[in-house]
Amino acid sequence: MDEFGYQQQTKLHNNNTRRSLSIHRKLFWSRSFKSHNNTENDNNTKRHKYNKHLLKLISVCLLGTASPTFASDIGGVSATANPVANSSGSVTNQAIQVLQGPYITNTYGNGIQCQGPTMNITPFATGNIAVKRPYESYWMDPVYNNVDANNDDVPDNPGEILYYKPTRTGQKDSSTLSIGVSATWSKPLDKTLQQQCKDAAAANIALMEQSVANKRLDFEIARLKNCGELMKAGIMFHPQSPYYKVCADVVLVNPPGVVAEHNHTIQPNLPPPVADGTASDLKTISIGNN
Repeated sequence: MDEFGYQQQTKLHNNNTRRSLSIHRKLFWSRSFKSHNNTENDNNTKRHKYNKHLLKLISVCLLGTASPTFASDIGGVSATANPVANSSGSVTNQAIQVLQGPYITNTYGNGIQCQGPTMNITPFATGNIAVKRPYESYWMDPVYNNVDANNDDVPDNPGEILYYKPTRTGQKDSSTLSIGVSATWSKPLDKTLQQQCKDAAAANIALMEQSVANKRLDFEIARLKNCGELMKAGIMFHPQSPYYKVCADVVLVNPPGVVAEHNHTIQPNLPPPVADGTASDLKTISIGNN
């Protein structure tokens, strides 16, 4: 029957729910254990898929021993891609900050302080200079010989430089200058309090001016009195002294009821004339306008 044979007695198998007794033998395998390359429902294969494993083994060997060929090695021409991208830039931010200050405060003494409108004007100038060194206005760009006379997609003279062409580098110095004016205007809103503060300041100024006038009057009276007493005593500054002018406008006069010292010339009275009976004693008298 089979090469190995299957030694097993027949078992009574019952799959019926009615508990009936089966009269057929239960065979677990329908074919022998010897494989004949029929893979359908046959787990005991014989040299099955050997060809598939062999192909995998050959592929691994080829990948392990063969070296890849790149486009850069064709024809001895270096065609390695080496892209380079450079980007540079600079940003300069300049800002002008205007700070709102307090109101202008005027102080008049005695604790009087008044605030008025304030206007601030601030001119400004800002600048920036960017210099790159070393400076190169252009660079020499090589031009290669790409002639392919035999049309084999390989230059006939790879790497040969025909000539150089000047190319602008775009390098340049930069400078910026900003000029402007900032202005602010501040004004108190309560006009009544502002007017009261102005009136108080005016009254305080008048009081200070009167105080100064009183002190000036006291000084002049004291100067007049002292100069008069010194002049009565016969004391005075020399006319060439720089302080002679201190008492130059002071004049001494006699007080009421006091007669100053003076001199009189007294002539004696002549005797009356005696008539001698002649016309020599007569005077010429004119009567009228003639």
